[in-house]
Amino acid sequence: MSGRPRSIDRDKVLDAAEAIVARSGAAGLTFEAVAREAGITKGGVQYCFGSKENLIRAMILRWGAAFETEVMAHAGPDPSPQAVIRGHLLATRDTDEAEHSRSAAMMTALLESPDQVAESRAWYTQRLAGLDLTRAADRKVALGFLAGEGAFLLRALGLIELDEAQWQRLFADILELAGPRADGDEAEDGRTE
Repeated sequence: MSGRPRSIDRDKVLDAAEAIVARSGAAGLTFEAVAREAGITKGGVQYCFGSKENLIRAMILRWGAAFETEVMAHAGPDPSPQAVIRGHLLATRDTDEAEHSRSAAMMTALLESPDQVAESRAWYTQRLAGLDLTRAADRKVALGFLAGEGAFLLRALGLIELDEAQWQRLFADILELAGPRADGDEAEDGRTE
């Protein structure tokens, strides 16, 4: 047995932190609770993240990066700002119940950290920055984006109940509001009408 310290799996620690927030809210997110959940020492969690704010930041960054990958897969190569928002709507539409729970946990953690709220505000501002809101078509894209985000947040927080068929129909209408894909191919939207 060597004296070399065991490597800590950051994703395992982040999974543990998300599980705690999902069960107990951000108030339950302590290094001690995360260490117990992940099966490591409290010092190991502190070594990985340094502070609770850094742990929350890492959780949000991981969540955001995974979502952004999905958005860009829908948006295509070298997408316009409108295509990115349409990709965002498609990725949002395709989220499952587990993702809604995870998102609610992340939003709860986010509200505990004012600097994270500011970063989220900047992210939303950037997402809409490429649109020219003096143009009717871009206003419709923005309206579709805001409607999609509102529906997602309400569902993720458990404030509305929609079955999968209702969710899909709602997003078909939101996507229609946001306008057609630039390449004219609606097949990816999953429309059945």
